[in-house]
Amino acid sequence: MEARLAAAAEAHRERQTAAARHRELLRLLDDADAQVRELSTVYDREARDVVRLETVTLTRVIAALRGTRHDAIAREKAEADAAAYRLARARADADALRRELDGVGARLAALQDAPGRYAAVLDEKESALAATGDPRARRLLELAEERGVAEAETKEIREAQHAAEAASTALLQLRKLLDSAGSWSTYDTFFGGGVISSAIKHDRLDEAATAAALADQRIAALNAELADIPGGGTAATLTIDRLTRFLDVWFDNIFTDLAVRDRIKQAQARAEHCDQQVAGIGQQLDRRLAQMRARLAQLAAEREQTLTGP
Repeated sequence: MEARLAAAAEAHRERQTAAARHRELLRLLDDADAQVRELSTVYDREARDVVRLETVTLTRVIAALRGTRHDAIAREKAEADAAAYRLARARADADALRRELDGVGARLAALQDAPGRYAAVLDEKESALAATGDPRARRLLELAEERGVAEAETKEIREAQHAAEAASTALLQLRKLLDSAGSWSTYDTFFGGGVISSAIKHDRLDEAATAAALADQRIAALNAELADIPGGGTAATLTIDRLTRFLDVWFDNIFTDLAVRDRIKQAQARAEHCDQQVAGIGQQLDRRLAQMRARLAQLAAEREQTLTGP
């Protein structure tokens, strides 16, 4: 009976956390879909600007007369590429949310009868206790329920720890790439540089963009795990604002080496801030796990004392 009650309590808690996550995912998906629609509009506008300058229009004639047409086309193409990148990332984020929502929905379906089973076990145990009249039996019931809740939370903490480790690893890789890009940018800006150093710098930025996207995914996964833990907190993602992702900070005004160097510094500061936050959350989870283990040991000791006492 105790084992069944502990299992039922754990399943009941898991369903509650899954239901809360399902509601949160629906909200996040609504925001993500809205962002995709808005970014699609931005991309369409930027693409039209490129076409406008590449076709025979009054704008093109004026730009040619001023001798700025090629610079204008290059800038518009860069802005269109940046808009395409933002749109692709937003779509990927929305797809990831849909996949997680499907997984949580499947788990909710599997746990559909958890509240009923939990209530049934409680009723059965209550009837048994009423029949025996032994005061120890009621305390054993309470201990079994507390143990089930504590074991469920311990499992959630461990899952959050794994997610924090993955996020920390991704952020470490990102910071290494940004440091490398920053070094090459300094050399390129203040010491003459050249074609080779500039190419290496931009290669590092491309690698950092990919690493930043992965780090954001890992932080989002960590936040999903933290949502299952009461008072678990939230880790800051690399997002700058609702429309601008982390590496977008250098998509605007990137036509001078000084501007690129400034954007890299901003990115480094943001990555360091996120890394420190994830590290702090990891330490908090370590303390929380130690507390839960102590609680489980306390419950086990009290159960043994209750069973073996006079």
